[in-house]
Amino acid sequence: MTPPTLESGLATPAAKVLTGTIGRERRQVLVDLIALAKPRVVLMVLVTTAVGYYVGLAGAPEWGRLVHLLVGTLLAAGGTLALNQYCERELDARMERTRGRPLPDGRLQPLEALLFGAAGTLLGIVYLAALVGALTAGVTLATALLYLGAYTPLKVRTPFCTMVGAVPGALPPVTGWVAAREDLGIGAWVLFAILFLWQLPHTLAIARLYRDDYARAGVRLLPVVDAEGTSTERQIVTGCLALLAVSLLPTLIGLAGPLYFACALLLGSAFLVLGIRQALAPSPGAARRVLFASLLYLPAVLALLAFDKT
Repeated sequence: MTPPTLESGLATPAAKVLTGTIGRERRQVLVDLIALAKPRVVLMVLVTTAVGYYVGLAGAPEWGRLVHLLVGTLLAAGGTLALNQYCERELDARMERTRGRPLPDGRLQPLEALLFGAAGTLLGIVYLAALVGALTAGVTLATALLYLGAYTPLKVRTPFCTMVGAVPGALPPVTGWVAAREDLGIGAWVLFAILFLWQLPHTLAIARLYRDDYARAGVRLLPVVDAEGTSTERQIVTGCLALLAVSLLPTLIGLAGPLYFACALLLGSAFLVLGIRQALAPSPGAARRVLFASLLYLPAVLALLAFDKT
């Protein structure tokens, strides 16, 4: 019996994907695969991981270990985000801001995204386990499982998804800390808390701006179910206030010096003022200012923490 060829009707789904990919322009396929991994988000993950590693160091950096940490994290984070786009491809097709992504636009097939994402995630976790450490790989695995298994499905069920999603979003600096110290000390949890609380006003401001888009897709973020916006604005202010308090802890537990404390106090206070102004007079412009402030706040605080490390 003649074995099936790629051209035959008996070709496997994987083979069909392969022939379809070969038939397209290779550069466009590469660009679309990279887009699946959300490079800007991955960059933020790498930066927060590197800061966690540096802050957690008790001695001189091991540059080879850091490189392995970043390579493994790059693979795992990119793969996890690609799998997220695979899972949410139907939701993305319903929203203006996401319907141009490779899957809803039809530039990639779902199986391609699944294979690419699964390969990247698994390779990254195995790489970290082999070349950095089992605990580091374990934290990375937990991040992927929480993001894909909890946050992603909860987005269409409950506004509590924002709190759940903030957990895997806050774990990258913990991964870095663990790679540096091989433990989960108090410093790791302070870094986790800063990232966790920062995501609340950041995510809610985005959801506030794209409320109608999320509503059309059936994504139940808080601004979608909170018609009057009262709870949304309250949580933005609460998140900013809690972030201000927690951001001062690195100095109080001996991770950073007085310069960091003073600057974190100033930055956190400014962020809080913008959150309060948004709560008192909600508007798209005020929400954009909160979002813009969040995008400035996090890299500034992380840079200060690294610069004034004790």
